Amino acid sequence: MPLKKVQHHETSSMEWSSFKEGDWNAYMQLYNTHFKALNNYGYKFTRDVSLIEDAVHDLFVHLWAKRSQLGDPVSVKNYLYKSLRNLLFRKMETQQRFVKIESDEDYPFNFEVSFDTVFIADESKKDLQRKLKEAIQTLSARQQEIIYLRFYEGLSYEEAADIMNLNISSTYKLLYKAIGKLQERVKLVDLLMIFTVFASKKALLEIN
Repeated sequence: MPLKKVQHHETSSMEWSSFKEGDWNAYMQLYNTHFKALNNYGYKFTRDVSLIEDAVHDLFVHLWAKRSQLGDPVSVKNYLYKSLRNLLFRKMETQQRFVKIESDEDYPFNFEVSFDTVFIADESKKDLQRKLKEAIQTLSARQQEIIYLRFYEGLSYEEAADIMNLNISSTYKLLYKAIGKLQERVKLVDLLMIFTVFASKKALLEIN
């Protein structure tokens, strides 16, 4: 499933406040802004599209029903990602997709990137792309997720830690180990170059 284009719009505190006060237009703006990105994130955990759609639907139903009781998150995107992640895990546990989330191997995460959209005109990068794809697949679920959140989504350590229910120290260590494992197959300078392209490519997708 390819990454879908997301809209270049961050939910402001004013829009969030309007939504909490019962403004239906603000609620629909919240939904339209984050719906595709949430589905894309959910697809990293499961290929069950119906399960993802149900989870996203349940999340927004819950938001509307409990809007007056919600706080004011620093980042609405982070709040939604974390909420969807927790909701998906509960649904997957109920369906016995996995038992408990206590280690790197207890939940699935499949970080796939279409490199054709990144290096579409650069044939010399084909071997590097192949190596990175293979290298990413050697990472644990948590390692793949931190790479995805930090470099593709462009989140800060604090934001990634919050979504993954980790402390900052553990987040640094997790990312350090993930990059170290990738370096066994791909040079650091190439990794940094690719991650930079990821970030710039995503920015272009959000603008267009």
